Amino acid sequence: MSIRNTPTRWGHIAQLLHWLIVVLIVTQVILANWAEGLPISPKKVEVYAWHKSVGITILSLAILRLLWRLANPTPELPSTLKPYERALAKVTHFGLYLLLFAQPLTGWMMTSARGFPVSWFGFLQLPDFVPKNQALYNAMKDIHDSLALVLFVIVFLHVAAALKHHFVLKDDVLRRMLPFTKKS
Repeated sequence: MSIRNTPTRWGHIAQLLHWLIVVLIVTQVILANWAEGLPISPKKVEVYAWHKSVGITILSLAILRLLWRLANPTPELPSTLKPYERALAKVTHFGLYLLLFAQPLTGWMMTSARGFPVSWFGFLQLPDFVPKNQALYNAMKDIHDSLALVLFVIVFLHVAAALKHHFVLKDDVLRRMLPFTKKS
């Protein structure tokens, strides 16, 4: 299998970036829910610091993934798809990319507006994205929380479509993103 994408399959780099981001998004959900359930304490601050660091990692990987996608062919959708299914696939992928950027950026803005620092695992202190501002913090928190729900819906649609391709349509759409599989 190729490192680069082909017209019929995602390459190793695209697959690695895809699955790393998937794991990190699941990690984000776990960290956010854990932190929200904690009382105000050093542990809560620590868990949120991990959440912020993972968010910055997702943002960095999303940038790499977008650059890689622009530099490589995108595997074609099956010719059996109806025009509305093709459009829905494109809108869903665009939405996923948009959210991979918007979620971490709104989190960074929200944290900066609250007056808290954002660092990447304690190694790199990031600059404040915006000045401290309670009204902006409240707005960014609402947006960040709302985008999390939108991300959940789009990920659900993405996974449902992949499973439909695999189990109902019995095509290679899912297999071409799975490592260690070959085209059937």
